[in-house]
Amino acid sequence: MGGNTGVNVGTAALGKLTGAVKELAEEAADKDTVNYRPALDQVQAAALAYALDPTVATSDLYVRYGVFDRIDVGYKYSFGAHSLDAMYQFMGPIGTPEKPGGAAGANYGSIGLQFSTQRAKLPSIPFLNDAERLLGFSARRIDLLVPLVFSHSFGAEEEIGSISYGLAYSHSFLKYGFEPGKIYTGPGSGQTTQKLPSVSGRQSFGALGAFANLKIGYRYAYFLPALAIYYQNYGTYQLLNNKETKLKGVTIIPSIGVQFRIPNTRNR
Repeated sequence: MGGNTGVNVGTAALGKLTGAVKELAEEAADKDTVNYRPALDQVQAAALAYALDPTVATSDLYVRYGVFDRIDVGYKYSFGAHSLDAMYQFMGPIGTPEKPGGAAGANYGSIGLQFSTQRAKLPSIPFLNDAERLLGFSARRIDLLVPLVFSHSFGAEEEIGSISYGLAYSHSFLKYGFEPGKIYTGPGSGQTTQKLPSVSGRQSFGALGAFANLKIGYRYAYFLPALAIYYQNYGTYQLLNNKETKLKGVTIIPSIGVQFRIPNTRNR
């Protein structure tokens, strides 16, 4: 079991956030009625980008358990997202630091599948709070992740740690919507003014990334600095007033964590 804290840096979100977009969202959020203008498309694109890949501090807690030889399962809570996964070890010896199955410096390989679901909330910062109230934005996502991991043990059975690296492919399914209650088309008065209808849509997209992490400690407690980098093409999204936007970007996730190991008393 353990936990991680880090920073999720999404270039798609950073690229959509400008001073003009922030000012427009702040100004329009406090009005009773808002006339549609093309600049509102950028506010919607920024909200979507932040829901898909925000630039925020991240943290998670997890627990893992070996259910069979070479197979372990885990649960992770990422403060809003719930994840379940299973890993299969296809390469390397089987054992524990108390009862090693191989010599020091062994190499290991594993592949897994992770399922997670969450309501894609916008970070609690003033601009995004304004955008969420203005646009009536909501989203929910499901993510599937397939990691391929290789590691080199320090000591027998990672007794003093390891270095790990690999590739990961993820596929995400997003359901989103805009329900603007006070955005209108037209000159702002008279019979031609019309409230913009709500928009809802679904989108799926894949991402490919690479990662590396170091595990340093002794038997029961370890520190885990890590770095992951992903490229993601999010696809095309429907916006209000029959407009659309395309999103893509790179995600960089540096993190540091701690891990605690509870030995199986049967292996002592």
